Amino acid sequence: MKRLIVLLSIVLLLTGCSFKVLSNNNLSYNMKYLLSEKVKLYNVYFEGYKYYLPKGMRSVHKDDYNAILKDKNNNKYYLYVDVISYYHKVKNSYEENEKSHYSKVLNYNKNTGYIQIDEVDSKYFVQMVFNYVKLEAYVLPKDLTSVVDNMCIISRSVKFNDKVLESLIGENILDYKEEEYSLFKPDSTKENFLDVVEREETDKYKKDIEDEKIELDD
Repeated sequence: MKRLIVLLSIVLLLTGCSFKVLSNNNLSYNMKYLLSEKVKLYNVYFEGYKYYLPKGMRSVHKDDYNAILKDKNNNKYYLYVDVISYYHKVKNSYEENEKSHYSKVLNYNKNTGYIQIDEVDSKYFVQMVFNYVKLEAYVLPKDLTSVVDNMCIISRSVKFNDKVLESLIGENILDYKEEEYSLFKPDSTKENFLDVVEREETDKYKKDIEDEKIELDD
């Protein structure tokens, strides 16, 4: 009986490891294919840059160079376009993290960045930086592949308008000179955009509750 239990444990352990390796191999293959493609498609236009949102995705919020996106499975993506780092041509300094579920330096079509995926409470926290764009999402395992694919499609498509950025940043160089160029620095002390947005949404929810209480009291 003990021998049977041991054998079952070994099978489960090996199966779990094999699934993780297979999953990571799929991610690597998809990213290599998608990020290596040169596609000139755009359907979102802003001052100084433009990009393409895959079918089924939509923008639900925009604040300066930050945006919140949703896909057809209702996964929420937090996007940050770092025009300052692009303007100053900041180099990627990311080092792969062996403790993460998946960690990889990205270098395709003269664009660099990284992807890091960590397991948090039976879900995955995905951070992807590529082409001076950072995308973050907190997703279920079943959505991991499609979310990473969408991140690749969005980040690879970003096209900057140098003339417009020169007029925006060049004229305000004194305001920008103290900026912390931290997009490629995973050890940065700058507060994470995901944490900021989540806190803002929590505050908004609390405010809505208070407003409802006021209406009831009236």
